[in-house]
Amino acid sequence: MVSVNHAKISSDDLSLNFQEIVPDLTKQEALDEANRCLYCYDAPCIKACPTGIDIPSFIKKIASGNLKGSAKTILTANPIGASCSRVCPTEELCEGACVLNHSTKPIKIGNLQRYATDWAIKNEQSLFKAGKKNGKTVAIVGAGPAGLSAARELALLGYEVTIFEAEEKAGGLNTYGIVPFRLPLHISYWEVKQIESLNVTIRTNTRVGQDISVGEILKNYDAIILAIGMSKVPALGINGEDLAGVFDAIEFVRETKTKPISEALLGKKVAVIGAGNTAIDAATSSVRLGADNVKILYRRTSEEMTAYEFEYEFAKQDGVEFRWLTAPIRILGDEQGNVNGIECIKMELTEPDDDGRRRPVPISGTEFILEVDAVIKANGQSRYVELIEQFNLEHKGGVVKINPETYQTSKQKVFACGDVIFGKGQQGDAMVVSAVQQGKETAYSIHQLLKPSVVESA
Repeated sequence: MVSVNHAKISSDDLSLNFQEIVPDLTKQEALDEANRCLYCYDAPCIKACPTGIDIPSFIKKIASGNLKGSAKTILTANPIGASCSRVCPTEELCEGACVLNHSTKPIKIGNLQRYATDWAIKNEQSLFKAGKKNGKTVAIVGAGPAGLSAARELALLGYEVTIFEAEEKAGGLNTYGIVPFRLPLHISYWEVKQIESLNVTIRTNTRVGQDISVGEILKNYDAIILAIGMSKVPALGINGEDLAGVFDAIEFVRETKTKPISEALLGKKVAVIGAGNTAIDAATSSVRLGADNVKILYRRTSEEMTAYEFEYEFAKQDGVEFRWLTAPIRILGDEQGNVNGIECIKMELTEPDDDGRRRPVPISGTEFILEVDAVIKANGQSRYVELIEQFNLEHKGGVVKINPETYQTSKQKVFACGDVIFGKGQQGDAMVVSAVQQGKETAYSIHQLLKPSVVESA
């Protein structure tokens, strides 16, 4: 649990709380762990990895001292394998499938993946070369995990790839949306540079639909990939959301990565609305910013929360409180317009409806007030519906409809992958590693569609 002494605390002191929490494996630890691996034939860990990394192979290369080969094996299958080594729910994926679960402990696959990719980063390795130019062009809208993955595969196949990114830096969720004590910025930046080294053009600070028209992109490129992710946290729809001290969780986490650490929450009481991974990130960041008490309020139970189990356990270790079956009904403020409380009501769950989820309904007469100094909204994310409709694509509430085999949208030359196709019962769980695999598969579908004839490079 993070402990903060409020006496004479400074922002420099608080910034130490945002250093990476999982220590590096030492060389000996990595060798010992690698040598525990059974190098299974038809290994279940490979099948459990959405990107299909040859896990026994990369571990065996660590054991033999071939760290460059190990890193290349990882990154061949997963273009952002350094980030995924830190943020993947390995307990549920590769490590969860490890045969050693039945006897001892699973191999620390995530730690070993990090060990090999960190070696490549520290030793400034360039592991891939662009393919011979084939004369075809692809535009990718969004430089997050899905977009970067697609760009890397297309560049290897010889396409001229341009990514349009609205933000100042590429990387999407990995750059802006995952707390620095889990995923430091330099990891995401290195992965972006690896992809840029393949002659991929990344045009940052370029918002499609504003800085460049959708029509221009449709006209000038042979294929387009929409990998735009999701937008800001939507309004709660209650009174008091405009008070000082009410934050959007996405922006809140972003500022821990892009701005100097603030002392604004030092000694404060914080309520976080929601129970997904972003809510956990907001809560644990609040603890690290010196908050005295942090509560997560969720209108359902722990069984329905969308946060990973390891994130939930991590938050509890940090001292975060969880108030289940609790929904906010208004945010209270003082005469100066600052948050000083939140009124809530207890909820109960109905029987499952058509989509299998039990709907929370309020229990009359159970209203109560919590004293808080800040409220962080983490109740999901809105969608870029306007941009989707500028492309004239079929969608359901901002979730783009695709052919699940090819990732092709309702417009022949436009494909979509990543968070923009997750949700509304489509495409399984929204994980970084799943978005990466979708980016790869989208690139292969484009390659099949265009069937380019190889021409000499310029």
